[in-house]
Amino acid sequence: MQINKTIKKVLWGVMLTFVLFFGILIFHIITAKPAVYESPNLQVSRIDFKENIDSVAAKKICADLRSIKGLTSDSIIVKRNVVVYFHNNKITDSKKVYDELMTKGNYSAERYILPANLASKEVCPVDQNSFSYKMSQKINRFFN
Repeated sequence: MQINKTIKKVLWGVMLTFVLFFGILIFHIITAKPAVYESPNLQVSRIDFKENIDSVAAKKICADLRSIKGLTSDSIIVKRNVVVYFHNNKITDSKKVYDELMTKGNYSAERYILPANLASKEVCPVDQNSFSYKMSQKINRFFN
């Protein structure tokens, strides 16, 4: 008799917890605003330096790049003698960024230009005709 009451209390507690979390999930889906990405306007570019970049030079290069309009300031990657950065291609392009960076400092570098045979290749590794891709797109559209 006592065991049945305890089992009922536990089941009611589990069910109440489930209903509470489900309600929170529904509330979040209804009130959450979709994320806005400017990914169609975001482009990655690269500058190859002729000498290795130490930490002092890296800080100066990053500061010079951050001062250029159109660059996303949090997305500058410096490794050995290569600098990779992201920029809004509606505001600037890689040639303008390179030219402006060269006027800001006495750098020995050249702008990386993608070879024509690589520029025409599709970069997305996902098969956009697959069932999993289409299903994930539908789920993404549902929640956004």
